[in-house]
Amino acid sequence: MPLHDDRRLFEMLCLEGAQAGLSWLTILRKRDTYRRAFDNFDAQAMARYGAAERRRLLKDAGIVRNRLKIDAFITNARAYLEIADRPGAFDAYIWKFTDGRVLRRRPLDLSAIATATPLSEAMSKDLKRRGFRFVGSTICYAFMQAVGIVDEHQRNCWVTKRAI
Repeated sequence: MPLHDDRRLFEMLCLEGAQAGLSWLTILRKRDTYRRAFDNFDAQAMARYGAAERRRLLKDAGIVRNRLKIDAFITNARAYLEIADRPGAFDAYIWKFTDGRVLRRRPLDLSAIATATPLSEAMSKDLKRRGFRFVGSTICYAFMQAVGIVDEHQRNCWVTKRAI
């Protein structure tokens, strides 16, 4: 479903990066702990994290204790704040890649679903240019699917049938 809440978009972008190399189910099971550990994805709070917070996070067994991913969350919070200087600004930035439209495809089977596209590559490059980390093209495409920018529910999916 299309998501237009700045904080939740930021959360999803972070969690997609945390998922890199892991099962999405692993991250979903840890989602509540991530929210507690990272101040409910309050970017202003996260941007102020220093060495003590990093040490605390590296000891938190409820999240993936990967130093690079933890550092990326903090770096991404700072980059996010550069974009989200007013309510709705991050939402507008993320959705500008599709001119605010949902991109819909109805593949017949899972093998027809892309893992990256020129659009996700463009988003990835722009996010990286702005200082974001763990935002490769595949991560961006998964993010776009998770927040409803891309809707690739299969033709026989119950969601697709309900939308008709």
